[in-house]
Amino acid sequence: MYEKNFAMRLTQLRMQKGVSARDMSLSLGQSAGYINTIESGKSFPSMTAFFYICEYLHVTPMEFFDFPAENPWQMKELGEKIKLLSPQQLDAMLTLVNGLIARK
Repeated sequence: MYEKNFAMRLTQLRMQKGVSARDMSLSLGQSAGYINTIESGKSFPSMTAFFYICEYLHVTPMEFFDFPAENPWQMKELGEKIKLLSPQQLDAMLTLVNGLIARK
């Protein structure tokens, strides 16, 4: 189960970044098929390689494993900007978000 989730998450984040598996592999200093091997579930990266993968994708390891988060970059940016809001603005934001969720 974890192997499949890991491979799917790597594929999802790589595709959102708009880079091919081959280009990502070469950018990480690996063989051309390295990322493809991981995404197909045939192997796992070492911990060191995993950290390089996260760095390349601009996500933290925690964000990598946050499987429901489809756009971790947007979530990170939103979280940083929310910290700058006043209490009244936070209340307004919460009302807006609740309204958007209710309309799904």
